[in-house]
Amino acid sequence: MTSAIPVGDAYPYLRAASAGIRHHTRTLAPRADHPATATDRAHLDVLHAHLTALHQLLDQLAETARPPHPAAGRQLATAHTRLWQATAAVHDAFHLLPVADETGTECHPERLPEGPPVLTICQRHLAAGHVVRRKTTPADLNTPAPSRTTTCAQ
Repeated sequence: MTSAIPVGDAYPYLRAASAGIRHHTRTLAPRADHPATATDRAHLDVLHAHLTALHQLLDQLAETARPPHPAAGRQLATAHTRLWQATAAVHDAFHLLPVADETGTECHPERLPEGPPVLTICQRHLAAGHVVRRKTTPADLNTPAPSRTTTCAQ
């Protein structure tokens, strides 16, 4: 997929993250010389971290776009909500995968004797959830995706 807008070096971290996702996708794809690997909790944890970072980026973009371009800001806010739904689904899938060390799939970081680990998937999800609850209503989160209102000229 190409864009008519030259990106250049304006967003080096975003480009690097996108390249990392492409690489990760290629390594998971089955090939004749390399069978597909099963998705594990580590894959979903990394994906959740990336989705959470994208969620924060969309939040910032929506806030800066809204005053000068309200319609674009609303579309970015809708994308922000849909990305949160995807992030929540990845978090749920994480807990449905088997645990290698048989410690259980429940998320209870407060039960660890040394305290909760830094940035576990659940802590990351809870922190992002606080932002979502401040800016999004439960009705918005349960609303199906709207139909597209724009068309691309080709």
